[in-house]
Amino acid sequence: MTFGLSFLDKSPIHENEGAAAALRRTVALAQKAEDNGFRRFWVAEHHNSPKLASSSPEVLIGYLLAQTKRISIGSGGVMLQHYSAYKVAENFNLLASLAPSRVDLGIGKAPGGLPISTRALQGAYDPSRKPSFDAQLADLDRFIRGEDAATTPEDRLGAYPSPPTAPNRFLLGASPESARLAAGLGWSFVYAGHINGEENAVSAALAAYRDAGGTYAVLAVAVVVAETDQAAEALDVEGRRFRVEIDGGQGVNVGSEQQALEYVRQAGAENYRVEERSPLIIRGSPTTVQAELQRLHHLHGVDEFIVDCPVSNGEHRLKAIEYLATASRALAA
Repeated sequence: MTFGLSFLDKSPIHENEGAAAALRRTVALAQKAEDNGFRRFWVAEHHNSPKLASSSPEVLIGYLLAQTKRISIGSGGVMLQHYSAYKVAENFNLLASLAPSRVDLGIGKAPGGLPISTRALQGAYDPSRKPSFDAQLADLDRFIRGEDAATTPEDRLGAYPSPPTAPNRFLLGASPESARLAAGLGWSFVYAGHINGEENAVSAALAAYRDAGGTYAVLAVAVVVAETDQAAEALDVEGRRFRVEIDGGQGVNVGSEQQALEYVRQAGAENYRVEERSPLIIRGSPTTVQAELQRLHHLHGVDEFIVDCPVSNGEHRLKAIEYLATASRALAA
């Protein structure tokens, strides 16, 4: 196989099960991914979402590292705007000290929720002193690298402990601007194709990353895989995405038009735009899915795919990892 394969999990709570059951399944998925040769397993960050159990990836990562042996475990991603870059660096340096060479730090620019949760997360911030995202990311990179601008030893600020191997660093985004930011810091770039999968948009962002000197490109895709093409097509999946742009505010992606209008309401915005996006959803049998991944690999020069499974049924999600792994092994043979 000419590209890496990884898995993204949001710990969805299926039907009437509890959060504990969803999180147990996340552990089982990580172990299944490890057993089937996946490169990495990531968990997402979502706030005020009763159907998703993954609100604190750094906590869940520590548990998953203890329940696995080889696979890299990481965040897809930590929503940096809510936090101190210094504290995020401390968290991930500690994780990387516990499990050297197995920790991925993925950072996202989105809020991971609607304005009500953002206000709760950022209530202690003085808005006039809050740094820009670019400044936060540069600070985080500096802390992870163990660099400091202090002129005297007494003023040195380090994010301890210092791991034997620094966490692998990834920036998640869906624009050429994010791609160039990642390349400028020497980070890997993950294009969020499962949110905006328009081929021109994917090409523009990944080309910008390479042109800026980026060296490792990952494409996140939604995959609905079943035993046959017909079975995959029959699975009911909510595949629509909407982009909300508010004058003077941050643009965000949400999963429904209702969520878009609720975002506007919570933000108290009068001037806004809502635009439907086309996520990259690959449907079919293992052979069909693998052929499409190969096509995208050759088209965009992708080094790795990270798969988001939009089906919440736990049995299906576990089987999806087996289907993908079987097809990958057949391709490599």
